Amino acid sequence: MKRNILITTIFNRLGYRFATLGLILAILGTGCKKQLNVEPQDEITDVVFWKTASDFKSAANTLYQGLDRFGFDDTESDIAFNNPNTTSNGTLTVSQNGTNNIGGQPQWSMSYQYIRDANNIMAHGAGLTDAGIKQYVAEAQFFRAWYYWKIMEIYGGVPLISTVLAVNDPLLYTPRSTQKQTADFIISDLNAAAANLPLQSDLSAPDIGRITKGAALSLLARVALYEGTWEKYRGQSDGNSYFTQAIAATKTVMNSGLYALYTGSGAQSYRYNFIEAGDDSKECILDRRYARGIIGQEYPYDCDGQGYNPTKKLADMYLDTAGVSITSPGTKFQGYATMTSEYQFRDPRMTMTMIIPGKKTVRVFHPVIPIANYPDNPQRSPSTGYILYKYMSEDPIANNSGEMGDASLFDFDRHLIRYAEVLLIYAEATFESTGTLSDGDLNLSINVLRDRVGMPHLTNAFLALHGMDMKTEIRRERTVELALEGFRYDDVRRWKTAEVEMPENVMGIKIKGSTWQTYPLYSTAIYQAKADANGFMTTESGRTFDPAKDYLQPLPTQEVNLYQVAGHTLQQNPGW
Repeated sequence: MKRNILITTIFNRLGYRFATLGLILAILGTGCKKQLNVEPQDEITDVVFWKTASDFKSAANTLYQGLDRFGFDDTESDIAFNNPNTTSNGTLTVSQNGTNNIGGQPQWSMSYQYIRDANNIMAHGAGLTDAGIKQYVAEAQFFRAWYYWKIMEIYGGVPLISTVLAVNDPLLYTPRSTQKQTADFIISDLNAAAANLPLQSDLSAPDIGRITKGAALSLLARVALYEGTWEKYRGQSDGNSYFTQAIAATKTVMNSGLYALYTGSGAQSYRYNFIEAGDDSKECILDRRYARGIIGQEYPYDCDGQGYNPTKKLADMYLDTAGVSITSPGTKFQGYATMTSEYQFRDPRMTMTMIIPGKKTVRVFHPVIPIANYPDNPQRSPSTGYILYKYMSEDPIANNSGEMGDASLFDFDRHLIRYAEVLLIYAEATFESTGTLSDGDLNLSINVLRDRVGMPHLTNAFLALHGMDMKTEIRRERTVELALEGFRYDDVRRWKTAEVEMPENVMGIKIKGSTWQTYPLYSTAIYQAKADANGFMTTESGRTFDPAKDYLQPLPTQEVNLYQVAGHTLQQNPGW
């Protein structure tokens, strides 16, 4: 049974009050001629709240609600597909609310709601010395950074608001800061928060899952690596000031001894890390938490119904078991002649991320074979022929719940920051800063990941022997380790490779010239016509990426218009 879950009180009456408390007080203040010393009896106000650490803890609990839920984030990139995605294929247009959502709500407005809540907690805790209160104020500061990060990664620089604003405050129309200023603000918040957050080992059992010093430093490293590479690959700076911060933060987390990769399921630990077995392991640094009977999720059924299909590009990234590319001379790669041949002698993470066709599972769908969600309209079919395995639960109760009309019984958590990412940040930031990565540093980072899945170590001598380069292998390792966790869209943009990667056709399995050609779905004329000259299925073509504008998304027009109506300017992103 899962432990305390932090979102049980989010939608109670108290939670709703926090978002509007400042506005209520402002209205009351302007609507009364006299000073009335009367406390409302039907609502919680500043007069009776903000007294104890428990009050601040209750307020901080609301901030967890906006943490990312399970989704199909990587369909915005080149390594996953379900239906044509406007961000991924270059057809994104300006919209009123913005296209990126959290829990069905626009990312921009929801993030600023949580930022306001965080500012409110920080304002009431300013100057207080109680250690308990300081912890929850630090949580608020972490979340202010988190929600600024969530909009910075989409839009670049944003208006930075650090106080609770009244309805007529001119700071409501604060202009956008630059992306660099926004990144620096986030990093400053995270440094300050880390100073007053507990270590993972200091959390009592009911508080497992709350924000820790490790979470703050890990997010700091993520943001610093993002901004450093963004600037470096655009010639804005060498990025070293950010790489230095990322390295320092990851070293602190790595040297703490509090975190480690999940290895509790033997050779299959990578796969089991993403379902029930991996919950609350030492690899977890920040999770979106679920618990059956409190708030469950139905992600495995969502993946079945909507599809979260890996692409051929992702499949081809996995090395062979000797550690070389499938295109290298002497590779153990078995080719595409049969339904299962390409899965043989490959990095084990491949078959723990995408399922081998025909494999029997504990799911109601077995053996697993690709189907088309829209067989009469292949243009809408999400199938690439590759099927997700990474989040396929083995819980027999939850797996059968969909047949009984209730598919919300899955309770494994979504890992938002895990220790594997920290190791990858350390490796990449070190290489980007120095241009090299020693064998010693490889053993501290990438080779730890490889040990878990039984892959050979990466060394500088191995790279030289096989004509491979370090940057490519660091990026490959990051992509396959974090596949379908929502990192790829950010990565190709910060590396400034999106203009090359994103316009490429989305490709699937080899449906002509292989045993797939006799499989009923792909043997039809309409599917055979989708095969390219080499027999691989073309799932989507005609994709574009405009480097003049597509590296950032357009700000929601309703936000731009609100500024304009008030006589101010919220600068739209270039090209939009």
